[in-house]
Amino acid sequence: MTPAIAIIGGTGLTALDTLKITRRETLSTPYGEPSSPVLHGELGGRAVAFLARHGPHHTLPPHKINYRANLWALHRLGVQWVIAVAAVGGIRNDMTPGVLAFPDQLVDYTWGRGCTFFEDNLSQVTHIDFTEPYCGELRERLLHAARALQLDARESCTYAAAQGPRLETAAEIRRMERDGCDIVGMTGMPEAALARELGLRYAACAVVANRAAGKAPGVITMVEIERNLVEGMDKIKSLLIQAILMLDGGR
Repeated sequence: MTPAIAIIGGTGLTALDTLKITRRETLSTPYGEPSSPVLHGELGGRAVAFLARHGPHHTLPPHKINYRANLWALHRLGVQWVIAVAAVGGIRNDMTPGVLAFPDQLVDYTWGRGCTFFEDNLSQVTHIDFTEPYCGELRERLLHAARALQLDARESCTYAAAQGPRLETAAEIRRMERDGCDIVGMTGMPEAALARELGLRYAACAVVANRAAGKAPGVITMVEIERNLVEGMDKIKSLLIQAILMLDGGR
């Protein structure tokens, strides 16, 4: 069965233990190898594809991910909907560890990444409209699912896409805050733009793993991030099943 829905798992969701796996598929693309094999299976009784953004063993840093290969592979499979899961830092005061955030806007601070499919052998220059970077229809399904499960969620926010792999300085976070950003992550771009270029309906679901630099006393540690992600990803797993049931079989 062709999966109409794909989930891209980020930090904390390298594997989806609620997915009943039926097969693994290794795909080649004109842009190289995707981050991981695509796992085909069932979630909530629906056909779903799962791809681990950082690789099956979480070894790919954000700036080395082959975003073009990942999105091309999902497009080639016939996927229509893409739910992108990510861990982020909280900038806005109510973006506290453990809450879910559903961005509706983003600001791109990344550089040097393969960021478009439209650059070689073109018959004409191509520009996509990116006024609203996330699919409104898919976002609504995710929001309805979060409400139905009574999850602690933030329904509107701006995602800052940082270059990484280092965490940000306190001054950089202050700049992002002045720019209107509410959360910060490292994988939101060019993933969202590439999905739009391919006509995929893409939306992001973020777990706040820590307060961003300068927003809490002390240093940010991976121990803290991993601890908060355990709770947050449990919420994500429930949310994904609920949201997929609301997608009417992906049509």
